Amino acid sequence: MAKTIFNTTENSNFILNMTEDQYAKLASRGLIAAMLLVPLSTLIPEITDKATYALSAGGLAVGGVICMILALIAIIKKYIRGSAVIPVCAMALLAGWAVISLINGYDTNISLYGYPNRGEGFLAILFYFGFFTTAAAIKREKAVNTVINGMVAVGAVNSVMSLIQIFVKNRYYDLASMDDKVMAASGLSMSPIFLAMVLTLALSAALIGFVTSENKKRRIVFICAAAIFSFVIMFTYTIAGICGLVFSIIAAVIAVFAFKAPKVRLAAVLASAVPAALAVVLVYAGAIGNITEYRTYDGRIAWWADGYMRASASGNFNSSVVNIDDPVDVYTYMNEKTMNIISKNPLTGTGPEQLAFPQVRAMNGKSEIEDVITSNTGVFDKCYNEYLYTAATRGIPSLIALVLALVPSLVMGYKAMRRRKTAEAFTAFVLTLGGVLMFFISCSSIPYAPVFWAAAGMACSGIETDKEKKASGKLAKKALKAEKK
Repeated sequence: MAKTIFNTTENSNFILNMTEDQYAKLASRGLIAAMLLVPLSTLIPEITDKATYALSAGGLAVGGVICMILALIAIIKKYIRGSAVIPVCAMALLAGWAVISLINGYDTNISLYGYPNRGEGFLAILFYFGFFTTAAAIKREKAVNTVINGMVAVGAVNSVMSLIQIFVKNRYYDLASMDDKVMAASGLSMSPIFLAMVLTLALSAALIGFVTSENKKRRIVFICAAAIFSFVIMFTYTIAGICGLVFSIIAAVIAVFAFKAPKVRLAAVLASAVPAALAVVLVYAGAIGNITEYRTYDGRIAWWADGYMRASASGNFNSSVVNIDDPVDVYTYMNEKTMNIISKNPLTGTGPEQLAFPQVRAMNGKSEIEDVITSNTGVFDKCYNEYLYTAATRGIPSLIALVLALVPSLVMGYKAMRRRKTAEAFTAFVLTLGGVLMFFISCSSIPYAPVFWAAAGMACSGIETDKEKKASGKLAKKALKAEKK
């Protein structure tokens, strides 16, 4: 008999009566909604200057609330089991310490909601806990497959917008400098670097799906998506984009041999390499913008086009201090300065999304925070190393919590992949590994985080094969019979 409380109807107590299969189905749809709401919300500010990127944060909030409810259900129903409790508790600690950082930060409002046009304040971190916990409770292969399909869909939505930006216009990233018209793509991820991160996970998922799927239609869709992703990712003109492409191709090759797939599926390599090469050829041919040489523009994109021009979160760069055209010099400078900020406040950090604040030297007669920061030369708001950024903005305890969430997820994902040898477990581990590595050369953002934390949660969820599901079902029935006796 179905459970009820206070003599209410069975329908009004659906949570009490929800099975794990029903939860997995609902949770997978909730995660897809969360992953898609940010890029779809970003569409409006991308096509009109009458709307702000606060809409993107609004999309995150809607998706975040959905997943927080799902996470609460998972905790109540005790769907978080075994070793997965450790990383879930670490994520809770990450969110909890963000409150301490919020209280001690420079600006409470920004600590809570995030910097305007960025949106990664305490509430975003709380939502990341929801994404991770919801995914960590999904143990059904079919539901995991649904989430993976959603990740590919996120890449597709971003890529459609990116193609328009490459061949028509992108108001923030057409220019890498006053002289270089590069027509860089940011898709619906707000920055070419963030787009490169999103496409790395989407491309990996598409290529592995092509290699491992026995469904012909799914393989066709995935290989076409992978070709488009590979073409677009080169137009981010970033180190993250190139590294992401290489990582995805390596993952696809490993998948071919690990799952003993037909060698013809090594065509996945060509499906990525050829479109990527075509992108470079178009640049050298002078068909894109006004440049005839392909190279990365990390410094100019991260510091000038995104931080300074789009988000008003950074000051202009100082060419006498840093070589903006040398990505290594730019990232080294940012990392060294960030480590200096960490040393001054290692416990609580600057407050969420306030890395720029301790760098400000003068108010320059300004009252709005955006005007104050942009008037200070040499100030940056992202260091493009998520581990350093976390320690600097939310303190070393937050960095420890982040590591305690990621390392167990990787370990459990690897063990699940070795033990079960399923495409779903392999994909979840690979995407988590890709995200963990990507955090060394880039940083979190609200378009990327829902995709990554969903993958990391699935890596430690203990995805069950159909045989394991049947076995656990039989055990549950035996336990129920014994309880009745």
